[in-house]
Amino acid sequence: MPELRKDPVVGRWVIIATERARRPSDFVTEPVRPRTTACAFCEGREDQTPPEILAGRPREGKPNTPGWTYRVVANKFPALRIEGELEPAGEGLFDKMNGVGAHEVVIESPQHATSLAELPVDTVADVLLAFRERMLDLKKDPRFAYVLVFKNHGEAAGASLEHPHSQLIATPIIPIMVSEELAASAQYYGLKERCVWCDMVRQERRAGVRMILEAQGFVAVAPFAPRFPFETWILPWRHRAAFEDSTEEELRGVAGILGEFLRRMNRVLGEPPFNFMLHTAPFREGQLESFHWHLEVIPKLTRVAGFEWGSGFFINPVPPEDAAEALRASAP
Repeated sequence: MPELRKDPVVGRWVIIATERARRPSDFVTEPVRPRTTACAFCEGREDQTPPEILAGRPREGKPNTPGWTYRVVANKFPALRIEGELEPAGEGLFDKMNGVGAHEVVIESPQHATSLAELPVDTVADVLLAFRERMLDLKKDPRFAYVLVFKNHGEAAGASLEHPHSQLIATPIIPIMVSEELAASAQYYGLKERCVWCDMVRQERRAGVRMILEAQGFVAVAPFAPRFPFETWILPWRHRAAFEDSTEEELRGVAGILGEFLRRMNRVLGEPPFNFMLHTAPFREGQLESFHWHLEVIPKLTRVAGFEWGSGFFINPVPPEDAAEALRASAP
């Protein structure tokens, strides 16, 4: 019997279509191995990207030269541009403003033929530290309200380049997906004087059926009402609203659990394309008691079609309990 499930945070309903249930092996995709042809993101081709904004390199290393472990550069084809003022205006009932923001690329490794799942913990921690440092810097700009960090891995997930990289976009408004989470979290807190995310982590750790793994203060859990097969959230145990408030030691913990989860996902699903998105508190609301930063990882295994677009419902053929069990069982 199919089941309707309600997300405890935003109230979004999903359909767990058990009659369409598929085994994890049914989702295995043929991995697309990166070509070894050098690209603009490869070491030695630093002159083919915009000048680096931040990089991991020895103290004596010169900017925009080889010898780096990660680089952050401006996107050559930005969705928003950092120059200019917002200049909000109205045309009758329509509102608009200039497309001001920041769009940056985090090149995660000098090696072309690798992936985030294959990088050492210290290297992944450096990438997360780069996210934090860029968020702290962009936070100083009064034009910006939010930074969304995201990764597209694989062509089906929207990646236009094979070289391992992620992106961040600073926006002058809070994205609607985050606004919905903020509003619903605040409503829950107003009723119960507790953080819904903290309650969820406590309950999932006790029950265990949707818990995938936990280590170093962080959990990877299959949400109760996932939109997509094998959707997974990574959260800290302790309450933390703003990702940029994380310490270096905490980021190392995030790196460890993220890398381990991606390796398990690859073993179960055959290195699928995926997206991840970091949801964190807006810049001017970092100490929220009602909100909890979290990383959403979504393998690209199904397609969103007319019913989803027309109704706002998502149809997921894999119960999260089954997905969590498969991922737990894939431990080395």
